[in-house]
Amino acid sequence: MKEGRFMRRLLLVSVASAFCLNVSAWDATLRLDYIFSGTDREASISLDGMSSYPVWAGRNVNMDSVPVQGCGQLTMKSVSGEEVLYRTSFSTLFQEWQATEEATRVRRSFENVFLAPMPVEKVQVTVELFDFHGNVSASLTHIVDPSDILIRPVGRHPAQFEYLWQGGSCENCIDIAIVAEGYTEQERESFLNDAGAAMEAIFSHEPFASMKDRFNVLAVPLISEDSGVSIPRMGEWKNTALAACFDTFYTERYLTTLRLRRMHDALAGIPFEHIVILANTGTYGGGGIYNSYTLTTAGHPLFKPVVVHEFGHSFGALADEYYYDDQFVEYYYPDVEPWEKNITTMADFQSKWKSMMGQNGVSLYEGGGYQSTGVWRGAENCRMKSNDVEGFCPVCQEALKDMILFYTEQR
Repeated sequence: MKEGRFMRRLLLVSVASAFCLNVSAWDATLRLDYIFSGTDREASISLDGMSSYPVWAGRNVNMDSVPVQGCGQLTMKSVSGEEVLYRTSFSTLFQEWQATEEATRVRRSFENVFLAPMPVEKVQVTVELFDFHGNVSASLTHIVDPSDILIRPVGRHPAQFEYLWQGGSCENCIDIAIVAEGYTEQERESFLNDAGAAMEAIFSHEPFASMKDRFNVLAVPLISEDSGVSIPRMGEWKNTALAACFDTFYTERYLTTLRLRRMHDALAGIPFEHIVILANTGTYGGGGIYNSYTLTTAGHPLFKPVVVHEFGHSFGALADEYYYDDQFVEYYYPDVEPWEKNITTMADFQSKWKSMMGQNGVSLYEGGGYQSTGVWRGAENCRMKSNDVEGFCPVCQEALKDMILFYTEQR
């Protein structure tokens, strides 16, 4: 990447929080809002809006590559298309929904928000979605002109935040925002305690424990009018900061928010690149979407292992290793190697943990990715399989380590 293509300016920030901090941050952020819509058989992408923040907390290395393919990618290139300036991969709720029965009989749309470095000249941005066979199912290319008067500048948001842990500068570290959902003003201290517990749970696991100095963690106590979150099957609907809701896709324990624009509006200008949302409820559930967010319940006894598991999805791009064989359609096929590093269909096992076989119990155990057959994992048990195991298996630890290095060291 040519440094001159992105703004390099040092900003001194005064943060309105219990611990007023001065934070040095690099660059500026271009926020791109899209609408993904379609059915089980087709998809389309529409640009919904653009804005800018006076801070860039994303990675400053390996800007032109991705650590895994993901279910989709956003690529920023020079207008000529000859030079890749920035690339990121992701997963979406829209593509999960496409695999449901509902998608066979109704068309739906989903919000999606992506953050990229703000260019100083015109660039070409392409967003692509991939189907379960790795083929492009939808694509949109458009020009972004940083002088466009309709790119809305957003100043520093008045939302309070405080650092729970600082391993270094925003420029050099992976910045995680732990965000309150369903906490009232009177429950602010409860959230801060829960945020500290979530951070400690993540850092109690390898490789996060030994690589802790590569992270910054901040707590954002967003205030909700109601305490708790919505549980439609029980007729409970709450007015909360991020509109989190159980019963996503009619699955009882699947807790998500579909209001990504609201979430990013609330966090605008705060230095983060990964989001962990804590829901103030004792009902069991959660969700983790790669490069979007983790959402889990802070009041349940299994809170700590679940937040680590979901962070394995949203940060580490790890697949679920359990299986129920109750999916409406399968996600994994024998002729396609999954892009997640912790499962394999044996289509290209050489690219997975073949070199680790026989070490620390690493082998091939059939069952994973919701399927009991045709998909293999690397260990008998793992944090990505169950809540009653000590930690991540060696295969997942290696994948997480690779992800941390991708964000913090030039390849």
